[in-house]
Amino acid sequence: MKTTILAGLVACWGAACLGAAPAKGLPRSSPEEQGVSSSAILAFVEAADRDIDALHSVIVVRHGHVVAEGWWTPYDAESRHELYSLSKSFTSTAVGLAVAEGKLSVDDEILKFFPDEAPSEPSKNLKSMRVSDLLRMSTGQQTEPGRTGSNWAKSFLAQPVPFKPGTHFLYHTSATYMLSATVQKVTGLTVLDYLKPRLFEPLGIEDPTWGISPEGVSLGGYGLSVRTEDIAKFGQLYLQKGKWDGKQLVPESWVEAATARQTSNGSNPKSDWDQGYGYQFWRCRHGAYRGDGAFGQYCIVLPEQDAVIAITSGVKDMQAVLDLVWDKLLPGFKTSPLATDDEARDKLRHALTNLKMKTPEGPASNATAEKVSGKKYVFDSNPRKIESIVLTPAGKDNDDVAIAMKIDGEDRRIRCGKGSWRRGRLALLRPEQPTAAAGAWTGDDTYTAKVCFVETPFNATLTLKFDGDTLLLDIGSNVGFGPTRQPQLKGKAE
Repeated sequence: MKTTILAGLVACWGAACLGAAPAKGLPRSSPEEQGVSSSAILAFVEAADRDIDALHSVIVVRHGHVVAEGWWTPYDAESRHELYSLSKSFTSTAVGLAVAEGKLSVDDEILKFFPDEAPSEPSKNLKSMRVSDLLRMSTGQQTEPGRTGSNWAKSFLAQPVPFKPGTHFLYHTSATYMLSATVQKVTGLTVLDYLKPRLFEPLGIEDPTWGISPEGVSLGGYGLSVRTEDIAKFGQLYLQKGKWDGKQLVPESWVEAATARQTSNGSNPKSDWDQGYGYQFWRCRHGAYRGDGAFGQYCIVLPEQDAVIAITSGVKDMQAVLDLVWDKLLPGFKTSPLATDDEARDKLRHALTNLKMKTPEGPASNATAEKVSGKKYVFDSNPRKIESIVLTPAGKDNDDVAIAMKIDGEDRRIRCGKGSWRRGRLALLRPEQPTAAAGAWTGDDTYTAKVCFVETPFNATLTLKFDGDTLLLDIGSNVGFGPTRQPQLKGKAE
């Protein structure tokens, strides 16, 4: 699906929007026509900006119609976004389709598919581990098997299984990888290729990408990238019990089993991670279920409200986003169409049209900027392989700043907009990928640049503090699986 929607927006409804929607996109409608309060959606968006400040996109679907959608600039409707563990729900779907085609059963013992990777003397518990145990994260392992070396399946099967499979919940990505590998064993296709004609193409999901392991297996538990509307379509497919455009793409029995509570995983009534787990889907409060991924990628399905909510973000506290959905959006779903509220609708349209990630605040130049402009600062050898940095004015009126960096022998350039985002590509902390950057002089001697890796949950903040001939460089990330701050680097003017 390639929509023609500008970054930072999209909020459209009514007949005009229906004509603008892509051929394979979901139909559009106004919130009130589908029984949703514009004020409730506006309250959600405003609270997200005020209290979370890390959402990248949101789509609200009611009765099969998109009633509100928005992207926080520099994120946009056209770009794919890394799903992380939301990928697991797609892998589950592949398993369900393979079961429906008679290629495997959830009751199959996993060793059946991996005779060459099995230990010479597998334990009793390993022998009894079944596909269903992988699906519900109850493999019987006490710790997650590592995904290292050239054969991840062999590493998985070498991990001790101290608990009887099916009796001990342990959420881990390696279990989903084994599901992906199993589908590939029985179909001869990666999960990505297997799902293309069966799921992605019928839903109009174009150009999905999925990382692979050293064995050439789709990563399964993470690594899938699609667009926000693609997430919403996937949720709508499940809401419709696997039916799409009059065709049963996924068996209804699989949808029901996958989204039901297959295993208990806690008892905290206030936690959406303690409501039970299905087949690679989480149960939620309020009768809902979801697929989700690290740092706030959500596909939330609310059967009682006939609604789907798709969200991408880069948050530290994933529960906070769900709390916001329950507190602000959920009360806005009504049982019948609502009277048109022009004022609330216009306010919502304005809010969604003007969504933007916050940029560093300060002037584009100052006395320090004039002193250091064009000066090259050289760094000693460091883990980031940053060799030098040069700051220069950029743009028509020199309002932007260009940061020229040499990293591992390669010349890189970040153009930072003043109060706005400038597109580019950069390899910093991660492999080269699309970025958007903004910056400002946030102090008399400090320039701060924020770089969003726009197809991921991540952004990096570079703080450059100048002190005579010395440049102190700090780099931090908004979220991460490990430390989010890098050791400070010291550069000297050449």
